[in-house]
Amino acid sequence: MQESDIKFLEDSFKKYYFEHFDLIRVPERTFEREFGYQKFNSGMIRHISIKDDKELHLLFMQNIPSDVYCSNAYYTFPNLPMNEKDWKEADLIFDIDAKDLNLSCRENHTVSICNECNEVSKNSAHCLKCNSTKIEKKSLPCKNCIDSSKTEVLKLSEILIDDLAIDKENIHVYFSGNEGFHVYVYDSQFQQIGSRERSELADYIMFNGVIPETFGMKKFKPNRSSFPNFNENGWRGRFSKQVFGSKSKRSKIISELLVNGYSSFQKTLDNVSEKIGVKIDPNVTMDIHRIFRLPGSINSKSGLTKILCKNLTKFDPYSEASFLSDESIEVFANSPIEFSLKNKKFGPYINEKVTLPTFAAVYMICKKLATIA
Repeated sequence: MQESDIKFLEDSFKKYYFEHFDLIRVPERTFEREFGYQKFNSGMIRHISIKDDKELHLLFMQNIPSDVYCSNAYYTFPNLPMNEKDWKEADLIFDIDAKDLNLSCRENHTVSICNECNEVSKNSAHCLKCNSTKIEKKSLPCKNCIDSSKTEVLKLSEILIDDLAIDKENIHVYFSGNEGFHVYVYDSQFQQIGSRERSELADYIMFNGVIPETFGMKKFKPNRSSFPNFNENGWRGRFSKQVFGSKSKRSKIISELLVNGYSSFQKTLDNVSEKIGVKIDPNVTMDIHRIFRLPGSINSKSGLTKILCKNLTKFDPYSEASFLSDESIEVFANSPIEFSLKNKKFGPYINEKVTLPTFAAVYMICKKLATIA
């Protein structure tokens, strides 16, 4: 990234942190958590201990970070090396990202940036100018990406509340600042479980590793009465609604399943898993030492803010998470794809000098689709 771009981003981020520090959620038990940050074009600095709002504010003002992170774990000594921190417990966190949902729309809003000649084109496996295969992909997520991610969040919330007896008030949903959501679970009975148990919990939520016997199918002498009823709780109930469709079809479909046999039923389960399992990143959930983007901070992949979703259904990240200024700036823009921010449309731009509001210019520079003129 060019020096002029870094300077512009740093100035824009610094202004945001000065004017919107009230948006930054300093977590409970702050002094027990590990903090970390990155600066533009530099590596991660972590193992930082912060006591209160004032120290956090100072970190932002002195360093102008590109990204700020905080652990979900609680430690006795958060500023020491990992093996000396003395881990106590950790909040449960789930990551739902549009890139993991296999959405067909992504082809239409993904750009390819050549690392050899910087040529920008619509989604392509090789550079259309120099034919290099050293390509970096950047997505400009659409409404369907966000809506599909919201659907996964709602599925997850249902399981957490209905199956795992987690209090709805202890589930907080944040827009990640780019193309998905982070779901935090506080003060649950799972605070002290380790990485292995969290991995098993992720498998349960994703509907992974399910076996036919759980849903009524046996290799020998299967019994019709063993199949789940339509209104059962948990995964058996969800399976019924997905496979049977309605109570009236249940008997007929069970007959078909019995005729097709055990191995066919396993394939049915695998197909059902893809539809009703929640698409979370299991590596995030099982990691009890990870540091996560701090709520209220800016995501340097987009210039948008990680922010609490008070009403998930109505939440629009491209207006509600865009806090940077409207001040105009000239950039060289090269984006073959149109995008919207703050209810305004931008692009497509083909290697042209344009005047944009700061929030749009930052978005494009973060996506490597523009540079300061």
